[in-house]
Amino acid sequence: MDLLRFSTAGSVDDGKSTLIGRLLFDSKGIFEDQLQAIERTSRRRGYSQVDLALLTDGLRAEREQGITIDVAYRYFATPRRKFIIADTPGHVQYTRNMVTGSSTADLAIVLVDARKGVLEQSRRHAFIATLLGIPHIVVAVNKMDLVGYDESVFDAIRTEFEEWAQKLDVHDITFIPISALHGDNVVQRSLSMPWYQGPSLLYHLENVYIGSDRNLIDARFPVQWIIRPQTDEHHDYRGYAGQIATGVFRKGDEVVVLPSGHRTRIARIGTMDGELEAAMPPLSVSLQLEDDIDVSRGDMICRPHNQPTVASELDAMVCWMNEAPLRKGARYLLKHTSRSVKAMVDDLIYRIDVNSLHSDRAATELGLNEIGRVRLRTSAPLLLDEYKLSRTTGGFILIDETTYDTVGAGMVEHAGPPQEVPEPDRLAA
Repeated sequence: MDLLRFSTAGSVDDGKSTLIGRLLFDSKGIFEDQLQAIERTSRRRGYSQVDLALLTDGLRAEREQGITIDVAYRYFATPRRKFIIADTPGHVQYTRNMVTGSSTADLAIVLVDARKGVLEQSRRHAFIATLLGIPHIVVAVNKMDLVGYDESVFDAIRTEFEEWAQKLDVHDITFIPISALHGDNVVQRSLSMPWYQGPSLLYHLENVYIGSDRNLIDARFPVQWIIRPQTDEHHDYRGYAGQIATGVFRKGDEVVVLPSGHRTRIARIGTMDGELEAAMPPLSVSLQLEDDIDVSRGDMICRPHNQPTVASELDAMVCWMNEAPLRKGARYLLKHTSRSVKAMVDDLIYRIDVNSLHSDRAATELGLNEIGRVRLRTSAPLLLDEYKLSRTTGGFILIDETTYDTVGAGMVEHAGPPQEVPEPDRLAA
């Protein structure tokens, strides 16, 4: 049984927490004591029915305000698949939380209130989802019960969203009309919308194919830790631990260790459950090499004829997460895989208007929750891939050198000397 990670996003009060509560409730993914607790809270507040949003809105401030503030993770399983849900905030103030919660997702559910239609936050979250490389998007048109389950309302929202989504680099987008409050088309098909012939949301989540989403061609293994037990039994053991980012590693494969360039072969692939003949993402393993060569934390093991770009200059899309704006000349720590180096902002190439997707080349800074293309220079070369090739070796975070707060999340667009950047009339270009 495989695992699907998905996130929910949308504008405030579109029903994200209620949808997740309904998924958990109707799929028998909650314990009886949890149900009893939210039933008591719902009665105390005078609600006529159980408020399923209380299953995910765990912070007191969230319950008091009726909004999601932090990312809430929930886990459930069906006979077909296991799921990890990231319930992300809808308010623009918490866009950075949405970026964090969606960064590892395979699929994003963007909720749209059927009464309000496609709002700026709906577009913002869909754009961020594609920017983060999420390959599958579901647009769930919620609260269909409040518009009389009208097919024309759903069709109008789908048409508007599809026209706007043509500017995005998204290849799999599905539209589902639902009512999270009443459970229509969430787990079971709705009898109130006979005009909809597609799957329920849960059926789609169970059956969406994610096997081809992983890059199994470009082998990348960032070294996170050196294992030297120093015991009598394992006195000569030397392993290199980490999580496989992309590609497949097999026992006996010829590999190269970067940045040193030393070549060797894989002698063993170890896990907590024993040795493997081959390993692929997202497995965490330890590799033993045939030759005793110098390998350190932050190095990368890959194939001799398929290597990342070694560069100290890069262009990246950056989601800014700090009150203090990003400006040209600013200095930060840049953490990429298991390496940290100093970095300086050489240029802010443009800032993106997430509503129109137009680029502002006159912008001089990126403010909180804004997104733009930035040119960076690092104090030491990094082993980089473009983000569309690998979300692990193409992604990084920026850290404030004084407070050590994470202030930005970056996705590599180009590694190497500066190149001319054309006007991004289409984000997919």
